[in-house]
Amino acid sequence: MSVAKVIEITASSSKGFEDAISQGIARAAETVDGIQGAWVAEQKVVVSGGKVSEYRVTMKVSFLLGGGEPKAKNGKSKKR
Repeated sequence: MSVAKVIEITASSSKGFEDAISQGIARAAETVDGIQGAWVAEQKVVVSGGKVSEYRVTMKVSFLLGGGEPKAKNGKSKKR
């Protein structure tokens, strides 16, 4: 049985929405194992001097919860 959890994160970039998404997922993956997917819940821009200065995304990121049998390096369950 698999159980997933969903967290909400916000990321920003001066380059564009795609870069904000990539940076947000990369940063989340540094501390969250088992990320399975994400969906963009909101997109916003910061305007400065009449120009877009920052792109922001709010994402819902899903990941599998750990637990059950410990996994070996080959991905198979270890016997206790």
